[in-house]
Amino acid sequence: MIFALASLVFVLDRITKIIALSAMSSGQSIEVLPNIFHITLVLNNGTAFGLMKGQNTALAVITAAAAVSIVAYAVTHKGLSLAVSSALGLILGGALGNLLDRIKFGCVVDFFDFRIWPVFNIADSAITVGMIILVIILCTRSS
Repeated sequence: MIFALASLVFVLDRITKIIALSAMSSGQSIEVLPNIFHITLVLNNGTAFGLMKGQNTALAVITAAAAVSIVAYAVTHKGLSLAVSSALGLILGGALGNLLDRIKFGCVVDFFDFRIWPVFNIADSAITVGMIILVIILCTRSS
């Protein structure tokens, strides 16, 4: 389950990034819903909220370590719940999608722009949803 979901996230992330890169130039924005949603191509050399700008190598190493840790955990822990497997699959797929960008382009390709939040991509969304699921699981187990 983990690897199937990670693969799906990775493929969807790659396809959307390839489309954005082939159809737009950096900084170009296409209005989809006026004042609500745009497709804006941003080549992000940091993390969300402008943190760690220019630290591509460090971010790639951290991302690779996280991906290896998830794979190691998945291989050594059989019988994980659907929720945990889903969370880890989402995080792994997203991490690998953004890691490939960092290796290939030296930055992450972002394009979803809601104007009230930093521009992001499918990989970012998958990582965020996966982390929310893990937090919910951890919070409900400890109570």
